[in-house]
Amino acid sequence: MLLYSRSGRPRPQSGGFELFVWYYMRLSGVALFVLALIHFSVMHFVFDPSQEKSGWIFSERWNNVLLRSFDWLLLMMVITHAFLGIRTVTMDYLHGGRRTLALTALYLVGIVVFVMGTTVVLTVQIPGA
Repeated sequence: MLLYSRSGRPRPQSGGFELFVWYYMRLSGVALFVLALIHFSVMHFVFDPSQEKSGWIFSERWNNVLLRSFDWLLLMMVITHAFLGIRTVTMDYLHGGRRTLALTALYLVGIVVFVMGTTVVLTVQIPGA
């Protein structure tokens, strides 16, 4: 007797990249939840946002390699989780040439956003550093 209905996308039987994406989406979802809680705790309990000005981000927060690395990790997890999620929806609902066009555009936008985010986090000039 089945007491619950199964929801969500079933685990791919074929293996390979689709199975990797299936596992990655579940693990990255949990990781994003934990990273978001850490980010919220640091930004609102460790530092008082009412006392900080915008220059504080560059002068103190991003002057710390650990916090800068954490911001990059959070950004990359969000980007990859979001784009793989959109890829899954695209694979489910589009077929033929429209799917190919949509996936090509998605991959190009994903690469551009990944490069832009990494460039900003790694190369932003910190005043006075």
